[in-house]
Amino acid sequence: MMGCTDRHCRYLFRLLSPNALLYSEMIVTGALVHGDAQKFLQHADDAPCAFQLGGSNPAELAEAAKLVEQAGYQEVNLNCGCPSDRVQVGGIGACLMAEADLVARCYEAMAGAVAIPVTVKSRIGIDDQDDYTFFANFVRTLFEADCRTFIVHARKAILQGLTPKENREIPPLKYDYVYRAMEELPDATIILNGGIKTLDDVSALQPLSQGLMLGRAPYANPYLLAQIDHELFSTSLPNQLDVYYQYREYVEAQLSQGVALKHMIKHLLGYFTGYRGARHFRRFLSTHMFKDNADIAVLDNALAESGVAENFLSRAVS
Repeated sequence: MMGCTDRHCRYLFRLLSPNALLYSEMIVTGALVHGDAQKFLQHADDAPCAFQLGGSNPAELAEAAKLVEQAGYQEVNLNCGCPSDRVQVGGIGACLMAEADLVARCYEAMAGAVAIPVTVKSRIGIDDQDDYTFFANFVRTLFEADCRTFIVHARKAILQGLTPKENREIPPLKYDYVYRAMEELPDATIILNGGIKTLDDVSALQPLSQGLMLGRAPYANPYLLAQIDHELFSTSLPNQLDVYYQYREYVEAQLSQGVALKHMIKHLLGYFTGYRGARHFRRFLSTHMFKDNADIAVLDNALAESGVAENFLSRAVS
């Protein structure tokens, strides 16, 4: 998710979930090939992690994929689902669903350049091209190019007239498209994305699917990841407050390296969702994290003034 799942977010998510495959935010190929690649590729302690690329030039995608592999990521993913205005200007993201043959060439160039898996994330269609035949032809074209893993947001993207947020909510979900494609292409792995918001959703959909991808829900409530990991893999539930303090240590270390506080603690805004004092905690961070002199005291004062730690401990005892 652009602006969300950066390396700091993924560090927090890995503390909560040892088993989830994490995804980077989408980065366009030009930022790696012509820009400061190290800035975008830097990461630590987040494996297994996939790096998501935005682009439509096969040669540039191949070069960017090599950089991703060299940086130590476990997968490289081509985004064919983002509907934002920015990607539309570049003819990438969801726009690529109208050009399955081009996407196939992009995939082949990337897969030929690296040894790590190359995957594709898409929608089920765009604008008026949203019947099952259109979606099946897109997937089959890539399958014939040897792509074997697809992550599908089971909504179409409407490229004109809806905001990215509306594109996550208004077009109806059509899980049946994904299930039908699974039946028709048994040698492919098709991972379901879209509308999966709760632990109950995961429990209901997981037996029907080959994999699930969640985005906004765990970002809004990170501890959901720990609960899902516990449900699916029988891992021990980590103590939520203990993980918070582990992330605090990470923030302090990053501050000493010159990273601005706002880039790290924005990922904690929803961390105490469901606890009394969570709104105060979130409001305090939002008010103070953008100040030029913001330091670790912002985090400590947010916890102290909100009372959320005491409420957490009180609930744990009761």
